Amino acid sequence: MELPEARWLEAARLTAGLDRHQRLDLAAHHRVHPPLPRPGRDGLLALAEAVGLAGRGGAGFPFARKARATLAAVDRTGLPPVIVVNGAEGEPASAKDKVLLARAPHLVLDGACLAAAAFGAEEIVVGVTAGSPGEISVPAALAERELPCPARTLCVPERFVSGESGALIRAVNGLPAIPAPLKARAAGGGKGGVRRRPTLLSNAETLAQLAVAARLGPDAYAAVGTADEPGTVLLTVNRPGADPLVVEVPAGTRLGPVLHACGVQPGAGVLVGGYHGAWLPPSDALDAPLSRAGLADLGGTLGAGAVVTLPDDTCPLGETARVAAWLAAESAGQCGPCKRGLPVAADALAALAAGAAEPAVLEDIRRALGAARSGGACSHPDGTARFLLTALDVFVEDVDAHLSGAGCGRPVQGLLPLPPVKGTRLEVDRSRCTGHGLCAVLAPDLIRLGPHGYPTSTGIPVAPWQEHDARRAVNQCPALAVRLRHRA
Repeated sequence: MELPEARWLEAARLTAGLDRHQRLDLAAHHRVHPPLPRPGRDGLLALAEAVGLAGRGGAGFPFARKARATLAAVDRTGLPPVIVVNGAEGEPASAKDKVLLARAPHLVLDGACLAAAAFGAEEIVVGVTAGSPGEISVPAALAERELPCPARTLCVPERFVSGESGALIRAVNGLPAIPAPLKARAAGGGKGGVRRRPTLLSNAETLAQLAVAARLGPDAYAAVGTADEPGTVLLTVNRPGADPLVVEVPAGTRLGPVLHACGVQPGAGVLVGGYHGAWLPPSDALDAPLSRAGLADLGGTLGAGAVVTLPDDTCPLGETARVAAWLAAESAGQCGPCKRGLPVAADALAALAAGAAEPAVLEDIRRALGAARSGGACSHPDGTARFLLTALDVFVEDVDAHLSGAGCGRPVQGLLPLPPVKGTRLEVDRSRCTGHGLCAVLAPDLIRLGPHGYPTSTGIPVAPWQEHDARRAVNQCPALAVRLRHRA
């Protein structure tokens, strides 16, 4: 798997040495980075609080607060904690954690080992996506170094929800890598932790930042960034027609200069935060500060640091509809918003993009996504709703053009990154279909009927939790018009 090029603006901290080394083994790591201090429990907590270290996986939760909650559970139960490194990056538009684990694995392991030593951990578990470079790089790095406790690598399936914190904890416990149906905090142990132990779970970049802060100290660490969010952030800048770039920039840097340095134009709109992020109009995007607070003021989110632009020569609604269908199929299917809300919104958006929707379709989409934002069992419905609702707002002129039936006149070039088509699809042969409608009764989460009683879609992604109903629809179709197709 070819990894994106790594660059930096102003300060190379996480990316230090990557201009000279394809991968930093332990010897190269020691040449690039100074010796690592070993603060104790209180010192490490004080350091994390002094630099305002927050999670870099999307949620932005303060590291010190999470660590204190974990240690409170340790003191209460007498059980040693488990350190879990979340490098299971299921976001197609993001590659920053893959680059860290593949090219600078010891920087991530430095942070994990600091926490393990300071907090008396029982084990370190590094979660990576199956088939990613980290599957080879991380075990090799673990074998090179002294560790404060046993450590291992865990591979999880390449799915969008596999990187959700609860999904990764379940995978470590030997369960399917999907979000838990009932939320439970990992820090408290019990049902939410690894083997019911207090568990400190942090994103790969977060722990790499902890290692950088330990080496620099609070004052030097805060020499770049903003007063409230010191340090740097890692971005994945996706470039239309070219490979993405992983770029390290000081927090608070304006997005415009970053796009310019990467040779990217804002085009019709800029997505910040990936497919759980928000679209920004070009006028706002260029001056948008790359910090959690700065983007929140614009209605956006830094999320996983993925940045995607759409050029003016592709249909933005068609591009968004492709991703909406993929996100709907990537859900865990454990709650109403995922089972019904996201598929309904994805179908309606596809109809809008095709110029085959009634004016009421916008209300249908907003209603479905509004319910998704408030009632999901995990963050997937809420993040997907933000992605789709902001697209409707930013591309409002295109929405109007497609509602008129004429459309925007631009093709869908498939520029928003998605993984190769895999898994199972339910296909409807319209030459055979006679409109019995039985398929929609047997598989209501997959097949919806149009005004004349025929399925509205002919190729439908099937999530694992939907396969039983899909097979029923295939087996009982009187016209033999429905079939399943598998792609490895």
